[in-house]
Amino acid sequence: MTTKQRNIARVRRQQRVRKTLLGTDARPRICVFRSHRHIYAQVISDDKGMTLASVSTLSPDLGAKIKDSKGVEAAKQVGLTLARVCKEKKITHVVFDRNGFLFHGRVKAVADGAREGGLEF
Repeated sequence: MTTKQRNIARVRRQQRVRKTLLGTDARPRICVFRSHRHIYAQVISDDKGMTLASVSTLSPDLGAKIKDSKGVEAAKQVGLTLARVCKEKKITHVVFDRNGFLFHGRVKAVADGAREGGLEF
């Protein structure tokens, strides 16, 4: 399967999942994107059309924590940091959007870290 076909398949899965998920003000949506090197997570309110919080492996506050860790460990730190940022903004209940990626590995680690940090899915 070529890269273009793989991306088309992911976009199809993304659209299929997005039909049923909706991030409201009461329960915003955590959207995860993973590239080869980094992982990004955003908390999005679809009612307002705004990003409420955003954390990635490139975030300056995560730089010291994930300097030695890579992959799943870094993704878990992203989830923990996202949970801390959400707690500061008084967000406790969220909906998880895997964004067309399979729910294992780094994507699952972000979800586990967010749950460990106190967010409820």
